[in-house]
Amino acid sequence: MRAGLPLALPGMRIGLLGGSFDPAHEGHVHITEQAMRRFGLDRVWWLVSPGNPLKTRGPAPLDERLRIARKLMHNPRVEVTALESRLGTRMTADTIAEIQRLYPFVRFAWLMGADNLVQFDRWDRWAEIAARVPIGVIARPGWRMPARFSRTARGLWRFRLPETRVSQLADCPPPAWAIINVPMSKLSSTAIRARSAGVTA
Repeated sequence: MRAGLPLALPGMRIGLLGGSFDPAHEGHVHITEQAMRRFGLDRVWWLVSPGNPLKTRGPAPLDERLRIARKLMHNPRVEVTALESRLGTRMTADTIAEIQRLYPFVRFAWLMGADNLVQFDRWDRWAEIAARVPIGVIARPGWRMPARFSRTARGLWRFRLPETRVSQLADCPPPAWAIINVPMSKLSSTAIRARSAGVTA
């Protein structure tokens, strides 16, 4: 194992939550802890990305976003990382492939909000991602129905886990996915940035 990478033991179930975290906020904490409990995960790693190719606006400096995220997240089972920067990967498919190479005996699941599932088919090699790891989707305000009827959801419909099996997500061979409803938080990084800039959200 390379120095400075997160520790993971064989057989662990680890959720990967990627994003710009610009900035991290209590909504991220909320969905992380809900996902960890509902999907039966031992750990969650936040993958704070260098940048999001689907966003035209560049994020704040990586070191600043990491600092804020680590100050906010106090759960010892959640690790805030800059793995993409350390591994030199930018696309999620490449990041997951490299993580699986480094941790061959760990069971990973990709975590995303329902809003991301709606645009998942726009991600680079999204079908490869779905073939590599189970996907856990967390409902967000206003996105439940669009997510359930998105192009990705329709294409992967037969691989969706029933509610009774969502806690087994990380143990399921991909493609597999599940969507969970959780108590809603309306916080978003966009709204926080707007308030910080003195703009009414």
